[in-house]
Amino acid sequence: MTIREAIYARMVATGRAPTVHEAAVLAGIGLEAARAEYRALADAHVIVVHAGSGEILYAPPFSNMPTRFPVHTDARSYFGVCAWDAFGVPAALHVDARVEAACAWSGDPIACGVDRGQAYGQGVVHLLVPAAHFWDDIVFT
Repeated sequence: MTIREAIYARMVATGRAPTVHEAAVLAGIGLEAARAEYRALADAHVIVVHAGSGEILYAPPFSNMPTRFPVHTDARSYFGVCAWDAFGVPAALHVDARVEAACAWSGDPIACGVDRGQAYGQGVVHLLVPAAHFWDDIVFT
C-alpha cells in the first residue's frame, strides 16, 4: 500500500486521516520516508498538511477536521473541505449523501446532497478566489 492509498483508505474507513506514523506503518515504510511522502503529496497539491506538524488538514475532498460542510452517507459521516468538496465526497465514494449546508450570509439551512447519483438542492457556491489562485493559500480558499 502506498502512502496515498493509506491516507485515503483510512479517511474513507474512519472519517479521519492517518497520522504520519500510522501511514508509515500501513505503508510498511519508515517514519522519515513517510514524512517525505507527505511533503511530496502536499507539494503536488494532493493533500494539505499543517505547516507546523506536517499532519494532514485535508485530503480533498475530505477534511481531517470539522468544517461547515458535514456529509452524511448511509455508512458514515465525513466533513467536506468546502461546499464544492462536500459534493466530491459522495462522488468519490459512489454513494448518495446528505450535505448539511447553510447559507453563509443568513445561516439558513440549505437542503442539498446526492440522491440516486443526482445532485439536488438550490444552493449557490460563491468562490471568493479565482481558480487559478486557489493554491496560493488553499486553507483560506
